[in-house]
Amino acid sequence: MGIVADSRRESVAPSPTDRSAVDGLSFGKALRVLVIEDEPGIVDFVCRGLEAEGFAVEAAMDGIEGERLALRGSFDAIVLDLMLPRRGGLEILQSIRRAMPNVPVIVLSARGEIEDRVQGLDAGAMDYLVKPFSMAELVARVRAHLRVIAQTSASTLSVEDIEVDLLTRTVHRSGQAVTLSRTEFELLVHLMRHHGRAVSREQILSSVWSYEHDPGTNVVDVYVGYLRRKLDRPGAPAPIFTVRAVGYRLGSSS
Repeated sequence: MGIVADSRRESVAPSPTDRSAVDGLSFGKALRVLVIEDEPGIVDFVCRGLEAEGFAVEAAMDGIEGERLALRGSFDAIVLDLMLPRRGGLEILQSIRRAMPNVPVIVLSARGEIEDRVQGLDAGAMDYLVKPFSMAELVARVRAHLRVIAQTSASTLSVEDIEVDLLTRTVHRSGQAVTLSRTEFELLVHLMRHHGRAVSREQILSSVWSYEHDPGTNVVDVYVGYLRRKLDRPGAPAPIFTVRAVGYRLGSSS
């Protein structure tokens, strides 16, 4: 059933992994979540749970302060109660939507009637959870909405002099079009998302071909060779380097 929020202080174990990435899309820093809630027990419970999953969390316990922090525009997601002192959650939600239409807002509310949910969603919430709620479900919903935002906003990649459009699946190097097969495209995207870092053959196999490492296969090396030849330009070899005993790295030669 999962952990359910109440007014008691919960002990949440730290996550063993870095959760500053959403489904493999690294953001380079902890994602920031604002919690606007006036019940101290729930504030503590939610903040601990999100922090244990690698999020950087800030909290406000009244509507005026919550709206002020939200409109600073520095949060990746907002968890919002509707019944707040000094300013109601629906008012705050409408302010957020006018200023930052793409920031996911997840409503937490004791109001569980269908009419209440419809009102919250129509006011601009991307999701609506009724109290009491599962912390695991809240975290999953936060991640899901951040994943959608990441996939929508990160539609292009640009590394060195290579540009990739993830929507049209087109590739250019130094402004010149490069025609790649589906597998070559996925391999290039994987290397670009790990720009400057050595990526093992096992990691590439798992990500691009979706199977575990077979010590007898040289398919990664073969496709890296294909990709290098297609990206090569006179006087400018493809910026894909072999890392001895590890795998490959896309980046500068230094």
